[in-house]
Amino acid sequence: MQTVGNITGYVDIAQLLLYAFWIFFAGLIYYLVRENHREGYPMESSTNGRVVVSGFPIPEPKTFLLEGGRSVTVPDLSRQEPAYKAAPLTPSSGEPLVPTGDAMLSEAGPGAYSNREDVPEMTTHGEPLIQPLRVAQAFSVAPQDVDPRGLPVMAGDGKLGGTVKDIWVDSAEMMFRYLEVETPEGAAVLLPMTFAVIRRNQVEVDAIYARHFAAVPTLKNPNQITKLEEEKVSAYYGGGTLYADPVRGEPLI
Repeated sequence: MQTVGNITGYVDIAQLLLYAFWIFFAGLIYYLVRENHREGYPMESSTNGRVVVSGFPIPEPKTFLLEGGRSVTVPDLSRQEPAYKAAPLTPSSGEPLVPTGDAMLSEAGPGAYSNREDVPEMTTHGEPLIQPLRVAQAFSVAPQDVDPRGLPVMAGDGKLGGTVKDIWVDSAEMMFRYLEVETPEGAAVLLPMTFAVIRRNQVEVDAIYARHFAAVPTLKNPNQITKLEEEKVSAYYGGGTLYADPVRGEPLI
């Protein structure tokens, strides 16, 4: 008896379609896993650095054209991550990293950051996205809010860290991102708004102490900040939440 759709007595069209779907789905999984290894590899899978994962299957390099005529080729197996200054607590694998030297400059733990491009984030009009109000004069502080310019910045140890000199605005999100602080030594450093509490008579920041303001990462251009500089500035204050005082690294009882 002949059945519609049968090719032989054991194979029919529905079965072939099922096999084709399995082959397609297996190929899709392979493609997605392969593309997932385009960035972030090779990587260390242990704190002792002995185990390095190359990320099989590694795709062939692909070049992406970026804004401004720039390009990036990935995967780039020669790419180097920031060299953090920390070592495992013991030689055993899986041990936590302990900063070596000045913990605030270790770039480890809460002070770690991503190695982003060292160029400013740009608007659709080709201007830096984040600028100080002295440059972005179309923006201002709302009349009902406290204007922090001129207010003292009190650090986590209760001492003066500097004075607010200017405010940096994100023109796309219409919000302030940084306070520009002038230290007692005359240097200008940035303080992320997420680490600041603005009072009517002062600005408070608990993440770091007054002596740490002198080592906040500085900018190449006083009127713009690059993506990499944003990472470093935020990471410095993030590291201060744990490393500003040795007591912060101890357990709470």
